[in-house]
Amino acid sequence: MPTSKQFLKALWELFRLEHGLMYGFGVVIGVYVSNPHFTDFSKVLFGYLTAVFLQASAFALNDYSDYEVDVANNRLDRPLVRGDLSRDAALKSGLLMMPLGFTAAGLISPLALLFAVVVTIIGYSYNIKLKEYGFAGNVYIAFTMAAPFLFGSIVVSDRITESAVLLSSMAFLSGLGREVMKGIEDVEGDALRNVRSIARVMGLRVAALISALLYAAAVLISPLPLLVLEEYMTDIKYAIPVVITDVMLLYVAVMVVRKYEKELIPKYRKLTLIAMSFGLIGFLAGAF
Repeated sequence: MPTSKQFLKALWELFRLEHGLMYGFGVVIGVYVSNPHFTDFSKVLFGYLTAVFLQASAFALNDYSDYEVDVANNRLDRPLVRGDLSRDAALKSGLLMMPLGFTAAGLISPLALLFAVVVTIIGYSYNIKLKEYGFAGNVYIAFTMAAPFLFGSIVVSDRITESAVLLSSMAFLSGLGREVMKGIEDVEGDALRNVRSIARVMGLRVAALISALLYAAAVLISPLPLLVLEEYMTDIKYAIPVVITDVMLLYVAVMVVRKYEKELIPKYRKLTLIAMSFGLIGFLAGAF
């Protein structure tokens, strides 16, 4: 019987709250990148909560669907694999988070609710079937990393701004690189569900090369805000954190091509998550 501390830790891991909090932060950044003078803080809060609740729901249901795969991959970082939570608890908690997220979105605007519902429906299709199509599933997950910035723009004005599109493009490319790279780590377990990842279909080295190219593409477009967005031009507050992001992403790109052993992938993924955090800081700082 787990202690209350172990239970809370297991819930955090089930919901991947570190990701949810970052996605919520992404919504806030999308808001202020689109309009630095926005002052309806209740909408900002509801936007943040929408991201946290719906990502928690998606991750919980993903763990429920992927239980056998995670067991095969010996994913002891997953609370269901360790036995700290039951599959039934994951299913129920995932379903509970969904209406909370929709309620928060609905309190913003009808368009915000529609956006949240569409992304969530696609997410459930990913858990049920889309993941098995490999790269198509990778594209969806990468889109979820870009979606908070687009959603933040909708929170502000019920439309998607140019700055939000540019920011989301960088998040999408780096997120897609992470997902292709994750396929290297999961190649054995993915075979159980016949997930046609790039790593399984084309080999580990090809997956490593494609992942590295995607990171490089994200780096290549990172200077664009300095050139095309008026509020970011010559802004050192944006440039310094993004340079740190670029250096870290390029380091991972080089390392994954040189050494793409399964046990190294979690380290690379953590580095890219840290790198993306610096990128978020740069975009938020540059907006003011």
